[in-house]
Amino acid sequence: MDIKKEQERAELHKIIWNIADDLRGTVDGWDFKQYVLGMLFYRYISENITDYINDNEHKSGDKDFDYAKLDDNEINDDIIDEIVSTKGYFIYPSQLFSNVCKKSVSDEDLNETLSNIFRNIENSAIGKQSEDNFKGLFDDFDVNSKKLGSSVVERVEKLRKLISGIASMNLGSYGENTIDIFGDAYEFLMGMYASNAGKSGGEYYTPQEVSELLTRLTLIGKKEVNKVYDPACGSGSLLLKYAKILGHGNVRIGFFGQETNITTYNLCRINMFLHNIPYDKFNIAHGDTLTNPQHDDFEPFEAIVSNPPYSTKWKGDDDPVLINDPRYSPAGVLAPKSKADFAFIMHCLSWLAGSGTAAIVCFPGIFYRGGAEQKIRKYLVDNNFIDCVIQMPENLFYGTSIATCVMVLKKNKQDSSIFFINASKEFVKVTNNNKLTQNNINNILKYYEERRDVEYISSLVKYEKVVEENYNLSVNTYVEIEDTREKIDINILNKEIDEIVKKQQVLRDNIDKIVVELGDI
Repeated sequence: MDIKKEQERAELHKIIWNIADDLRGTVDGWDFKQYVLGMLFYRYISENITDYINDNEHKSGDKDFDYAKLDDNEINDDIIDEIVSTKGYFIYPSQLFSNVCKKSVSDEDLNETLSNIFRNIENSAIGKQSEDNFKGLFDDFDVNSKKLGSSVVERVEKLRKLISGIASMNLGSYGENTIDIFGDAYEFLMGMYASNAGKSGGEYYTPQEVSELLTRLTLIGKKEVNKVYDPACGSGSLLLKYAKILGHGNVRIGFFGQETNITTYNLCRINMFLHNIPYDKFNIAHGDTLTNPQHDDFEPFEAIVSNPPYSTKWKGDDDPVLINDPRYSPAGVLAPKSKADFAFIMHCLSWLAGSGTAAIVCFPGIFYRGGAEQKIRKYLVDNNFIDCVIQMPENLFYGTSIATCVMVLKKNKQDSSIFFINASKEFVKVTNNNKLTQNNINNILKYYEERRDVEYISSLVKYEKVVEENYNLSVNTYVEIEDTREKIDINILNKEIDEIVKKQQVLRDNIDKIVVELGDI
């Protein structure tokens, strides 16, 4: 265990709990998350732009320069344009997080101060290349919401406690932290408020260890990719694993995703900035991927990862145009209206590069159900697009205890077989959830790369066998489940029964003697 990492994580969680105590009673868990992450983002971009300007001045010879100490009047339009062209946004010195925090104790209009600052940050990008990346970023951070208090005085006091709590976080340099600050804060908040968030919690965050497994599955044999994509990107945790594993410089063109939930769409864009992804290296779109995809004018993706919502509803054959959509038409049938899982899979396949790999978390029912889903499986198998199916442990995700599966898609397979892995036992128990350790991840990747039969764990199945099984892709159809029940030796059992019968007869004889003796008295 990394002691430094655990210490940083424990400190972060302690501070979040303290902030929760300060806001308790007015802001519920789901909204509380927005305020914490929004303020964390405000602090980050303030420190990011300050570090950038200070570094440039220090390199020029002015070692005592400190952007945070400048007067706003010292900043001219040329400086603003230069900063925006590089960072994508601009913040005046007086509006930096550190300066606002210092003045917050005496600022009776702190809510309006923050509102104006957030609006100015978004406005600084208007008309620039970064406009879409900043538009509406602070919409979910409503500093005038009655959830913060019924009066302005109460709201200001809550905001003071919030900004003070965020300021107390010992974050150091974002690039040098041993933990993923934003991702870890997000995951911790999900755990704190899972009961309030309900099922929706699982829609917005994929645990980091699952993200790592999916990412590494798509990177076997690769040290760089052209770009990465997630059609249901949530807060972006899956996409950002590529930055952690490869370095964002080795994702040559950038990070692409689409999200239908406006709040989560905003979180994803914030997450990109918090992980120091330049504004011109990511493109996150808002909208329904299945009916209105936003990235169809780009070259195919070499790496696709996704944890789409399980068996969600979609238009399906209610929209007569969709059957002609080039993403879905090759299968000759649309995914059921009540279960859009295969619509996401067909979408990913359509946008996958010939040399690419897609790894998708799937609801287990899609692997064995009949009807349209069976027809789509037939299309995928007959055309040799399915590389591997992995049975995952149960209870890995917030909001559901279902034992999910991972489908790995390729367009350049070297053989027509499908590899099946039973990884249901690759986990450790952590509180109420199961978790993949690094060792678990490495084991699964080892099985995947070796692509050989291992009793009770993996099986390389020929195309003909899958056809024989009516295109059933459930792992337990091809990988025998180990019987862990205690084995019984029938000979020993029979001997024990004989001994019991003999003892029983002796007892009966003794009882009969006693009865006779009692009758003679």
